[in-house]
Amino acid sequence: MQFGIGHLPRGQQRTMGLCCVLVLCLLPVWAVSYKQGDNVTLYVNKVGPYHNPQETYHFYTLPVCRPEKVHHKSLSLGEVLDGDRMAESLYHIRFRENAEKKTLCHLTLTEKQVGLWTHLDFNIEYNGDSVIFANVSVKDVKPVSLEEGGGGVGGVAVGGGGLKVTHTYSVRWFESPLPHSRRAERLRDYSFFPKTLEIHWLSIINSLVLVVLLLGFVIIILMRVLKNDFARYNVEEEGSCDELDHGDNGWKIIHTDVFRFPPYKSLLCAVLGVGAQFLTLATGIIIMALLGMFNVHRHGAINSAAIVLYALTSCVSGYVSCSFYTQIHGKRWVWNIILTSTLFSAPLFLTWSVVNSVHWWSGSTQALPATTVLLLLGAWVLVGFPLTVIGGIVGKNRAGNFQAPCRTRNIPRQIPTQPWYKHTAVHMAIGGFLPFSAISVELYYIFATVWGREHYTLYGILLCVFAILLSVGACISVALTYFLLSGEDYRWWWRSVLSTGSTGLFIFVYSVFYYRNRSSMSGLVQSAEFFGYSLLTALVFSLMLGTVSFWASLAFIRYIYCSLKMD
Repeated sequence: MQFGIGHLPRGQQRTMGLCCVLVLCLLPVWAVSYKQGDNVTLYVNKVGPYHNPQETYHFYTLPVCRPEKVHHKSLSLGEVLDGDRMAESLYHIRFRENAEKKTLCHLTLTEKQVGLWTHLDFNIEYNGDSVIFANVSVKDVKPVSLEEGGGGVGGVAVGGGGLKVTHTYSVRWFESPLPHSRRAERLRDYSFFPKTLEIHWLSIINSLVLVVLLLGFVIIILMRVLKNDFARYNVEEEGSCDELDHGDNGWKIIHTDVFRFPPYKSLLCAVLGVGAQFLTLATGIIIMALLGMFNVHRHGAINSAAIVLYALTSCVSGYVSCSFYTQIHGKRWVWNIILTSTLFSAPLFLTWSVVNSVHWWSGSTQALPATTVLLLLGAWVLVGFPLTVIGGIVGKNRAGNFQAPCRTRNIPRQIPTQPWYKHTAVHMAIGGFLPFSAISVELYYIFATVWGREHYTLYGILLCVFAILLSVGACISVALTYFLLSGEDYRWWWRSVLSTGSTGLFIFVYSVFYYRNRSSMSGLVQSAEFFGYSLLTALVFSLMLGTVSFWASLAFIRYIYCSLKMD
């Protein structure tokens, strides 16, 4: 459905056609029953450039037929966040009653306001007393020529006061064999996922091979290399520490430094706490999706669930952060709780402020109403932050000892000069690329869903990919930590977080590639939305994988030093 652009608000004017999204009230979750001739209410929603899904405007900003008083449909929080603004239309549709070229209204428009289809065909499928599927089409409608000096033809007439436009519509009903409970299957005919299902499984097989190789590599380290190390180090009558200094595997001689607490302890614990929170949130979202709680008929349900889970899982971040902060002898636990609660919420608020301001300036429906902003702020102030504090207090009180298998001496050991391939940047490149390569194919489909008009339904595959991502991150972290310690470098704390956490950088670079080469998005509004939230997505992945990487490295280090006989 195409409309002219001369009348649109600033930021809306484009040379491309506009995509109109029409939403029928008969398609939501509720099983609405109709009788022959019952009125079927049609809602209009948002409009926007087809290739810019997040740049949306209210339908009635267009020069279309509109009621004298616009009545809006009550929306959920997720629908508002998605930019939905449903309003009743003038279309009169009766259940199972066809209609041909019914007049909707007459409009007089300027030439800048016209470039549109004056007729719509509604094709609706039903089963018994329920609506199964609806489609709006202009397939059989020819556009009307508006050449200068031309007479009125079709639904358009040229007059002295402007262009007189007559909008018409037709309604056709078709019986469907699908019951109402399986109506979502009808939408899969238009999805690109079934056609590419083999690609998904090939991607998973490729990722599984990577996991097997990494696991095998780690097992070789644990079973062969470490076995030889233990045999050499545990021979009491052989050698001394001075002799071990010349060995390739010098991780024993740093046993008095390997558990030396790192700098910026509060920040490290905050990263681990927020990372644990997002791991819990992501797992909860995927499980809810597998249980069928999200589908194409529940608009914005996943947005609402994410906000609720983020607020409720704040206790996880507070508990993990303050508990570990207490274990490593942190003293400023109040500051630690504040840092934990703002580590992600502060960048989120800053990004949202910039993006929302751009949407507000352009008149987009993506700009949140004041009531929604107050609701979200209240959710954080009244739920999220208090739960972080409560979790932090519980974590502080229940925190035990750090349980280091080796004592730490007062004077730190001098770290020898490391070769270039053991530098932080190299480890970040390796530790970030391998997890990214495991999810790169699936990442394309996720981007096509979030930044396109597709519906993601393969949540089982998503769970497999998520598990593979975490497994690869843990394995590569253990391997890189071993190589670091073998060079007598005991600064593994932050290195373990950064090595695999750098996957977020690769994801952001991929988002730039996707924007330039895999999409047709353009303009300030869509670009601000895309890059702003892509940065936040990269941050979330960095926090999650950094957390997994750290705990895997800590478990590995405790294992090897507990297995070592100390003189």
